[in-house]
Amino acid sequence: MATDREFVDYVLEQAGLGTRLTFKRMFGEYGFYVDGVITAFAADNSLFLKASKATNLPVPLIDLPQRPLFPGSKDYAVLDELLDDSDTLQQMLLNSAAALGR
Repeated sequence: MATDREFVDYVLEQAGLGTRLTFKRMFGEYGFYVDGVITAFAADNSLFLKASKATNLPVPLIDLPQRPLFPGSKDYAVLDELLDDSDTLQQMLLNSAAALGR
């Protein structure tokens, strides 16, 4: 099942990052970028955090459910339970972006 555009819009709204958070369509799904750094993916109406060595995440990655982004891929942290916690979601995305590229 492909991700609905409504889900993408919901993620953008909940993250509260304005123009800092953008997205691109990728392989029938979506990639999310914070300040130009890819930090998350939407697939099957779920939000997956791109793996990083970030140490200052508000929620430890180990505490989040893990599952493959697509069949045969490695496991990614699933952020669905944080979609209603805008502050934590925002910090997860910002900290991951900082650890991954800037």
